[in-house]
Amino acid sequence: MEKAIIARKVGMTQIFDEAGKVIPVTVVEAGPCVIVQKKTVDKEGYNSVQMGFIDITDKKLSRPEKGHFAKSDLPPKKVLKEFRLTGADGMNVGDILKADVFAEGDRVDVTGTSKGKGYTGVIKRWNFGVQTHTHGVGPVHRSVGSTGMNSTPSKVVKGKKMAGQYGVETVTIMNLDVVRVDADKNIIALRGAIPGPKGGIVFIKNTTRA
Repeated sequence: MEKAIIARKVGMTQIFDEAGKVIPVTVVEAGPCVIVQKKTVDKEGYNSVQMGFIDITDKKLSRPEKGHFAKSDLPPKKVLKEFRLTGADGMNVGDILKADVFAEGDRVDVTGTSKGKGYTGVIKRWNFGVQTHTHGVGPVHRSVGSTGMNSTPSKVVKGKKMAGQYGVETVTIMNLDVVRVDADKNIIALRGAIPGPKGGIVFIKNTTRA
């Protein structure tokens, strides 16, 4: 059965296993999430559930958003995410999902938004090589170099790797181990690092890898 939950990144730490080996983990606050909407094959053409996470006041919602939550008669949530799950048939609007949907030993994929690095050059952004430090190069060893063409077509082709904003992209880290689960505190410890800053929202789902 497929499982998923919305979580908030708390930070990284390390724990020790039974053999005394250090395990680097990322701690996330997973849920509680509420099922806000349910979609079915008969009506929408596919099965899915929409989860809500983090309470929010009505004054921070638009009128369509208020109507969306009023339809399900649920308190408003800050984060909404739709998941296509094989077990969506057994879920209903109003159901609460907590961290214990996952157990120790599960493998999951974590999707989040990476940290923003600001405006960066081609070396940091695209891993370009530095120009050779020889006579004639001048103080431009980290510059992009030539980008244009000859008289035909006399332009820079779309998609050319150049300097620009780096980061703030949707990143998925696959096949991470669930090391610890604390259902009372809604805490999950995942082996390794996940994308985003502290406090960032991530989506956790069963891994797609075998």
